[in-house]
Amino acid sequence: MKKLFPKGLLAIALCCSAGIRVSAQQKDTLPPAPPANPPAASPVFTGTPQQYEIAEITVAGTQYLDKSLLLSLSGLSVGDKVTYPGGDQFTKAIQSLWSQRLFADVTIYVTKIEDNKIWLEIGLLEMPRIASFTFRGIKKSEADDISTKAGLRKGSVVTQSLKQNLIGVVHKFYADKGYGNATIKIEERKDTSQVNATNLVFNVNKGNKVRIENIHIVGNYNILDAKLKKRMKGTKERTRLTLHPDNQHVYVDSLAQPDDFWQTYGFLQPTRALEQLDPYFRFKLFSSAKFNEGKYIEDKGKVIGYYNSKGYRDAVITRDTTYKSLNKNLNIDMQISEGKKYYFGDITWKGNTRYSDSVLTRLLGIKRGDVYNLELLEKRLGKQMSPEGGDISGYYMDYGYLFFQIDPVEIGIRGDTIDYEIRLREGPQATIKEVRIAGNEKTNEHVIRRELRTIPGEKFSRQDLIRSNREIANLGFFNPEKIGMNPVPNVADGTVDIDYTVEEKANDQLELSAGWGGYIGLTGTLGVTFNNFSLRNIFRKETWDPLPSGDGQKLSVRVSSNGKAYRSYNFSFTEPWLGGKKRNQFSVSFYSSYQNPYAYQNYYRPYDTSSSSNGHFKVLGASVSLGKQLKWPDDYFTLIYSVNYQQYKLKNYNYFGITGFDNGTSNNINLKLTLSRSSVDQQIFPRSGSNFMFSAQYTPPYSLFSPNKDYSKESVSDQFKFIEYQKYRFNAEWYVPLSRPMGSDNKTFVLKVAAKFGYIGRYNNRTRLSPFGRFELGGDGLSNFAIYDRDIISQRGYPVYYTSDPSYNPESGQPQGYEGFTVFNKYVMELRYPFSLNPSSTIFGLAFVEAANGYRDMKDFNPFNLRRSAGIGMRFYLPMFGLLGFDYGIGFDRLKAGGGLKDAAKFTFMLGFEPE
Repeated sequence: MKKLFPKGLLAIALCCSAGIRVSAQQKDTLPPAPPANPPAASPVFTGTPQQYEIAEITVAGTQYLDKSLLLSLSGLSVGDKVTYPGGDQFTKAIQSLWSQRLFADVTIYVTKIEDNKIWLEIGLLEMPRIASFTFRGIKKSEADDISTKAGLRKGSVVTQSLKQNLIGVVHKFYADKGYGNATIKIEERKDTSQVNATNLVFNVNKGNKVRIENIHIVGNYNILDAKLKKRMKGTKERTRLTLHPDNQHVYVDSLAQPDDFWQTYGFLQPTRALEQLDPYFRFKLFSSAKFNEGKYIEDKGKVIGYYNSKGYRDAVITRDTTYKSLNKNLNIDMQISEGKKYYFGDITWKGNTRYSDSVLTRLLGIKRGDVYNLELLEKRLGKQMSPEGGDISGYYMDYGYLFFQIDPVEIGIRGDTIDYEIRLREGPQATIKEVRIAGNEKTNEHVIRRELRTIPGEKFSRQDLIRSNREIANLGFFNPEKIGMNPVPNVADGTVDIDYTVEEKANDQLELSAGWGGYIGLTGTLGVTFNNFSLRNIFRKETWDPLPSGDGQKLSVRVSSNGKAYRSYNFSFTEPWLGGKKRNQFSVSFYSSYQNPYAYQNYYRPYDTSSSSNGHFKVLGASVSLGKQLKWPDDYFTLIYSVNYQQYKLKNYNYFGITGFDNGTSNNINLKLTLSRSSVDQQIFPRSGSNFMFSAQYTPPYSLFSPNKDYSKESVSDQFKFIEYQKYRFNAEWYVPLSRPMGSDNKTFVLKVAAKFGYIGRYNNRTRLSPFGRFELGGDGLSNFAIYDRDIISQRGYPVYYTSDPSYNPESGQPQGYEGFTVFNKYVMELRYPFSLNPSSTIFGLAFVEAANGYRDMKDFNPFNLRRSAGIGMRFYLPMFGLLGFDYGIGFDRLKAGGGLKDAAKFTFMLGFEPE
């Protein structure tokens, strides 16, 4: 705090003064202007402290700030008593204003003293404000990210705090990207077009990317370096190939014994062999070697956690450091003190009444003499809650013991053996009191509530809570990654409230394409699918947006045209809870298609008169189905009954390869029974669970009604007027997570394994099997979809094929039939990884191997005579358009001598649905 007098008034204690100021100035700033209204006559200054009453306070020098607010911040107000000179009220006022960090100078002037009253003026010089700011040396996208993170915007006050914050943001931003030596210099240039404004220029130098060259670990006598480095998920060494390894160390383990690699046949152990090669050769696939301080700290904890899991409970990292390597990268040295290895001793139980000691011991799965592992112990006890359950806490909570507590207590350490007493407090069984749902802005609450297994009045069960989460996710209306479940225990009355939170996602789909050709005519597709439709609000105009929604019903309409060659119309409606009280799924659908393979013949091949230009194939169909959720063997099972009718009309359509059946009408009336079981955790990217489906489809056995009739003597059109068959399908899929979910987004590798089988046959040998309802294999399942009214079984890496001989080349131009297969089998294995689980764009990649084949009849069936393929693919699920998929497959049985992979490869595209 300084007391400064105006220039030329040094003898103020002896003479009159034009004014007195008390000020605080920031270094390198201009002094404030004199008072706005200097007094005509100067007060007399006697030098003796006296008490005055503030008569008036004015504020001068502000341009942006509210003066009344500044007066309030100063702590001075009219009517206050102040001591002048020598009082501390002025000092406190200046300190209060100065602490706001908005001013370059704060000055208090005494402009007038009369009797016992004093007039004050607060003179302020505001900090300059940002007129503009620019970044140099970096990309615009990086500059935008930095300015957003730092909160930079025009009009902000330029303070030292703002500069320091910006420097910290820049350092962290580039350190996370591997640029650990990034620097920034800030230039201030006065803006002449505005008052008290400045232009800021940020000169950023990212420097070279710093990668981790070596991680040296010493003191680890019992665990190899490679196993410890494997636990450091966020701190990885870079790939290296050199004849001159960097052997510099900060920490040298003087107790380490030489590794008798050759004498102990270490070259026969892959881990030791790789460790021996590490100084010269190291290959890291899909791993970043950038250094991140935060991840490094986490990884050190993981190293100690791994030691603890191996029985070394006293292991610590005694010291560690980072320093530059010879090639200007980063080396990390770490010294570990392992301590001795411990084992579990006696484990006793106390406080348990629900389960006996023997049952709890069996559930725990840890016995005397096992290597000490505190993480495993707490996991088996349920101290760390896991969705898969299987722990002791889970068993108790499945029976309503929400207030259950369990604590492992060390009761004795004998040498390297640790005895435990497991103390349980079971508490009462909790009853569910209230179930609350929030976040459903579009979906009606009853649609969610009917899926819940947690019912008010029933006992709490953790398994029911997890199942409820799955059911909500499988509705498809909400972001499965954002479903929240929060039990709120009420200890006083032994009840629990459960709060569910959901986040709506767009799930209606639009399919739109159009084109026009002079001879072809209008081509294109218009399809809409409303997955959360509300039929009961169809006549309420205020609910249309664009159609009434919220009741969980599904409405789909699709019209497709390929000009004169192909047209189709589809309509379907599904009510998942018919009656509203039970999960009875009711569906109706209607469809019609028209195909003319000769539509363009006169245009493209006017010289070809071998076929009539008015041939066609028409299909008209309808279906009604009712599905019921079963309670046995468990409630994952569903039984569906459906009655179906298809009418096929052929005119000059000789594509089926059955002699004589080019014209006529066929009717297909059938009953289909489907038993399915689905336990997947969600629909778009399942990470666990399975799907099973078995279906049996039967037409009326017309031939059995006329046992003496010889159908072979009838015309083909009469034989197929009412077609008959029996058809069976079996599909099985398993989803297995291969690692624990990584990060907050729960990303993990998932293995999908699938097997499929199909058979269609006759009731007796007096009839012929029609071409309809058979199986067609190969292709992408899209270009040949709904052409012949068959089950399309795609196979990546192969075009459509019509023989079971894998060596046959369908592209050779040799004659082939179109009857279709009556038997097929298919096996698929996929390794999947999600790149984005955002509901607005779910993206995952996959690598696949698959094998499949079709057979003319059961006599030709050979489950090992398969066409094999492998490849990679991507899937994009967009709420508006559904599925977009790409696969690139290599058909191994298409490889020929002298040919390359290109001749055996096939690119597959899928839209809207995943083909079988």
